[in-house]
Amino acid sequence: MPKESAGLLVFRRTPGGLEVLLAHPGGPFWAKKDEGAWSIPKGELAAGEDPLAAALREFEEETGVIIAGTPLALQPVRQPSGKIIRAWALEGDLDPATVKSNTFSLEWPPRSGRQQEFPEIDRVAWLPVEEARRKIVPGQVPLLEQLALQLGGS
Repeated sequence: MPKESAGLLVFRRTPGGLEVLLAHPGGPFWAKKDEGAWSIPKGELAAGEDPLAAALREFEEETGVIIAGTPLALQPVRQPSGKIIRAWALEGDLDPATVKSNTFSLEWPPRSGRQQEFPEIDRVAWLPVEEARRKIVPGQVPLLEQLALQLGGS
């Protein structure tokens, strides 16, 4: 059985067009990566966990923001690793400056014996869909395409 993650693709409509909220992963491995590194806020499903409930929980854990709205189900996408991402689009708005992510512990530098805390995501940004296509990890591009179809090409 492949691993599954659940997440939210939050979007907003602006005078300049549709924008999506993407998260940049925290930690030393991602510090200097940009294009192809961003993601929707998401996380692994626990056994028996409702995927939408998990997506909402993960969004709150990774951003510190509780978001409400009517979720639009997107078709699950399989990542090159085999993992399945179940995602929902949700119209909303938030100030990226207010985001506060949970943290994880990692031995850093490697083999140093020292544990350091890093934010799970180090920042979020509102991006026009075309820019988001370049920034998001390639396996998640289909989520952006599905969003555009759901919204009638907005």
